[in-house]
Amino acid sequence: MLRLLDDGLDEIAAGHHHGAPLRLTVTASVVVISLWFLPAAICADWALLIFALEGWSWLATRAQYKGQPVGAGARFNHLASHCAIAFAWMGQGWMLWTCGSIEGAICAVAVWLSVVFYSQAHAYQSTTCFVASGFAPAAAMLVAVPLSPNPLKMNLILVWSILFLAVGFAGDGVVRMLTARRRYVAGQAKMRESEARYRVLAGNVTDVIALTGMDGQRIYVSPSIEHALGFSPEHLLQTPNYTFLHPDDRDQVAAAIADLREPGEEATLEYRVLRADDAVLWIETNFCVAENAVPGAPHQIVSVSRIIDRRKELERALIDARERAEAAAAAKSDFLANMSHELRTPLNAIIGFSGLLKTSGGLSKTDARHAGLIQDASATLLEVVNSVLDFSKLEAGAVELDPRPFDALEQARGIAELVSEQARAKGLEVTVRAEGETAALMGDAPRLRQVLLNFLSNALKFTSKGGVSLVLRQTEQGNGVQTLRVEVTDSGIGVPADQLGHVFERFTQADVSVSRRFGGTGLGLAICKRIIEMMGGTIGATSVDGEGSTFWFEVALPVAQDAAAAPHAAAAASELDRPVRLLLVEDVAVNRELVQALLRPFDIEIETACDGVEAIHAVEQGAYDLILMDVQMPVMDGLTAARRIRASSCAGATTTPIIAMTANVLPDQVRKCIDAGMNDHIGKPISPARLLEAISRWTAPGAMEDVETADAAVG
Repeated sequence: MLRLLDDGLDEIAAGHHHGAPLRLTVTASVVVISLWFLPAAICADWALLIFALEGWSWLATRAQYKGQPVGAGARFNHLASHCAIAFAWMGQGWMLWTCGSIEGAICAVAVWLSVVFYSQAHAYQSTTCFVASGFAPAAAMLVAVPLSPNPLKMNLILVWSILFLAVGFAGDGVVRMLTARRRYVAGQAKMRESEARYRVLAGNVTDVIALTGMDGQRIYVSPSIEHALGFSPEHLLQTPNYTFLHPDDRDQVAAAIADLREPGEEATLEYRVLRADDAVLWIETNFCVAENAVPGAPHQIVSVSRIIDRRKELERALIDARERAEAAAAAKSDFLANMSHELRTPLNAIIGFSGLLKTSGGLSKTDARHAGLIQDASATLLEVVNSVLDFSKLEAGAVELDPRPFDALEQARGIAELVSEQARAKGLEVTVRAEGETAALMGDAPRLRQVLLNFLSNALKFTSKGGVSLVLRQTEQGNGVQTLRVEVTDSGIGVPADQLGHVFERFTQADVSVSRRFGGTGLGLAICKRIIEMMGGTIGATSVDGEGSTFWFEVALPVAQDAAAAPHAAAAASELDRPVRLLLVEDVAVNRELVQALLRPFDIEIETACDGVEAIHAVEQGAYDLILMDVQMPVMDGLTAARRIRASSCAGATTTPIIAMTANVLPDQVRKCIDAGMNDHIGKPISPARLLEAISRWTAPGAMEDVETADAAVG
């Protein structure tokens, strides 16, 4: 019952209240017309009744007209007054119908149908109102016509039929209106539901959703803008576009949006905005061009924005962390370079002079043995320094492969020859054999020799009886590529099964006592693993504890085409067959003395300089066949001195070979020497054979001309 009384009655009541003056005017007109057919007293009574009912209705509908909330009682009061007015009008029609005048009957029908169709108009708003004030009076009319007096002797069947058809027509219209109303109400309900969902999303989502015209005019901003920037949507809609963008980002954002023209085009931008409290926030916005809902209207831009201050802080933290990591890596590299230099510099003198003492012939057997022990210990320390340095370079990716033609079998035999003295001292035999045919390959032979030497050195170190064998196989892969497999097998102490998987890790040995018994840094096999993996190969080991081990590697290398294999080791320099005038630039006196002692047996005139300034002065005063230049020196370093000499206009400034003789042996350090105008590099500790080979090669006739020709060809 309450639901029926709430069925659109408030809307009808407000309209009924508003239409009261018009209805009173119509009532007065009908009274005047009725005076032609009815007694004046009856017309006056009816008029008073209608005016009274209209007064009741006016009071009953006043609250709805003012938009005030009402209850079921007020609605029932309005419905009752409405029905009373309808039946009063139907009664007036009945009196006109029975007045005995044809004109009165026509007026009666007009009044009846007016009431029916007037009520029909309310059916769209309230079914209850139509039934009470329209259908019920119409039914009363259809019942009253055949039962009322018929002074005009009319054919009531025809009259009743036409009235029935009129009521039926009105009913059909009501059905159509009710159907349309249901659709309208359902549509409105869906729209309200959709709008409610939209408002829940738009009001609670943290992202800011906005709709903007192509001209930059804001159309809609979601309520989340207030939480994000402190501005109300209304305030932002009234503010010109780009007002709250950071001045440094305004032009960039405007230009990016201006480039968006066609539907589907989009852009994602990061920029800064100013909050209501003048705080600066980072925003990420996705702009997308969308078609207008109105056909033919200009496109619009939909934007979704979110605050990314936390992400920016994280990015800054990551950048800072990366910079700190890079700084730490640089500090580590500098530390390694400095430590390498500081260790190599004294080792240069220790190894050099101990070697000279051991072979001098002027020492007793005991003294010569002691000198040999000093040299061996220094060589071991140098091996540790080299291992740490090699591993650091491999870890940092600072090692580049240098593929050249080489003969793998010849390389293997050369390495075996290097360790032959060590093997003989322990009563062991080293055998090398190839299974199948071998061919020259393209690869970094020095790096492969480093791996082979480590395998053989370890095998001899951990083997006390029996022997060591090196087996080499090359198998065809196709497309001019062969797989090189090398196995080194020993009969030594072996590796326990639980330790075998860790032998290629850094600073790892089979047990703690190994380093005490046999020495080593635990880096050798880790270096080998990284070298082989750099070449795209695999490395591994098998072992039986107490019976021996087999270490192997496989690499796929191209077959060398029409190229002679490089020799496995530099040939020892023969005695110089020509006099050489050499300038030695070295700030450490003991190193100057060592080089002079090493070169004393040869026909070499040596002049010395203690720093770069003295070197430049010496070059300006005289001519030299070769300059040996240290790098790290006081007053002026070797790199600066080399550049100054090459830029000098004195004779021989551009044609005299300059060889760096330094403890700076990292690849980038060697590259800096070459970039400064030096021709070659000799690392400390100095190898006498390497020193003599370099002097012989760079003082040979035409050596510098060959370099200039090669440079011109490259240029």
